[in-house]
Amino acid sequence: MNTSTRFAPLAATIAIAVATTLTPNSAHAGALALPDFSDLVEQDGPAVVNIEAIHDGGKHKSSAPITDDDQMPEIFKHFFGDPQMPMPHDDEGTAIGSGFLISSDGKILTNHHVVDGADRVIVHLADRREFTAKVIGSDPMSDVALLKVEATGLPYLKLADAKTLKPGQWVVAIGSPFGLDHSVTAGIVSGVGRRSLDPGEQYVPFIQTDVPINKGNSGGPLLNTKGEVVGINSQIFSNSGGYMGVSFAIPIETAMNSVQQLQATGKVSRGVLGVRVQEVTTAIANAMGLTRSGGALVAEVVPGSAAAKAGVKTGDLITAFNGVDLDSSADLPPLVGSLPPGSHARISVRRDGKALELPVVLDNLADATETAQAMPAAAGDHVVASAEHLGVSVQDIPSAQRKTLKLEAGQGVLVTRVVGDVARRAGLQAGDVILRVGNRDIASASAFAAAASQAKPGDTVMLLLRRDAQTQFIALGPIEKG
Repeated sequence: MNTSTRFAPLAATIAIAVATTLTPNSAHAGALALPDFSDLVEQDGPAVVNIEAIHDGGKHKSSAPITDDDQMPEIFKHFFGDPQMPMPHDDEGTAIGSGFLISSDGKILTNHHVVDGADRVIVHLADRREFTAKVIGSDPMSDVALLKVEATGLPYLKLADAKTLKPGQWVVAIGSPFGLDHSVTAGIVSGVGRRSLDPGEQYVPFIQTDVPINKGNSGGPLLNTKGEVVGINSQIFSNSGGYMGVSFAIPIETAMNSVQQLQATGKVSRGVLGVRVQEVTTAIANAMGLTRSGGALVAEVVPGSAAAKAGVKTGDLITAFNGVDLDSSADLPPLVGSLPPGSHARISVRRDGKALELPVVLDNLADATETAQAMPAAAGDHVVASAEHLGVSVQDIPSAQRKTLKLEAGQGVLVTRVVGDVARRAGLQAGDVILRVGNRDIASASAFAAAASQAKPGDTVMLLLRRDAQTQFIALGPIEKG
């Protein structure tokens, strides 16, 4: 029997059913209904603007040819737009971006990186009018800038509640990719709460989409199907400088939190805890006796910080902040950074299997002490202790080297050799400093040997490591038989 003939009636029935469900008024039987954004674009398009950020003397980094981006590794990128148009003068550079009006009296939102360092900012409206804009304020950590043009009666966009945004929902972008004014692209939300690879933007829970975004879209609106702004297009993931299917937008509530402070003071202040946190992997969760991974594991507490004063300790698992549960460590910085310095908050932690609530008063991020950079240690030759079942040899740290590593007296031991598969799989390296085994702080090689001897075959052991200037936990195991 011909397979296509055999299943033809069933296929026809399915096609008719789908068409009836999705396009009851369609004149074409079997056609699937796809969104028509023409009314949305006609309604919102006039409030989207083109921005020229002019840098006298060609000082701006984005004025290099687009082809330079081909040499960059595959990372998150900001995208300006440099359509290789003739510059106003030989000694000037122009970055092209997008923006949108949020009030009838000329307030405009765009990206910080579009106008950063510009000597002049020119705004082109959809009706072909041109204005020189004033930069009210700009915040690099949220990548948001607030501009103002002197005009009234202007069209502006409504803002949505981006917290209701879900993966799979349709979204639309309007902007000026490569200088092509009011280009429209559409796609779906791919994910929410995404972390940027740029450590300077850890306070933004990005919206990920598959909306085609390119240079010049930067600063333009991301819209829901009602024509409301859910985000500001900001980054792409690319190794060519062009769209590769992954784009990122700043949630509008994050942007407006910055805008309110920019309007009031011209700058943005953020609260900070003073901790460095990491993800809880399945291996770490097993080692800690947890039933599931999640939360933010405290790898380091800055001395004298808000967290230190609140009693947070290295090894604590932060499960919630101000009553909001943390699914991952990336959830914590945006929650903390959304509050101003001096705010009173609550940290929910698990410590040694017990749940604790710690009150905290947030510090000012601008005043927070940065972790000093330490030089990597060279492995020594003199082995003081060896834990063969862990595949690690260590030694006490000489005082001169301890000073270089910024370690206190009696803090940590130096890894001299990594010989076991378990240790290699965990990523342990010669030159690492082991600060803790399980819940025991390690002050000497003999203390390490004693702590390591407690590990039995099948166990997973938590180690707290210092490598260069970074401190983090790793899970070593399951331990194999010696």
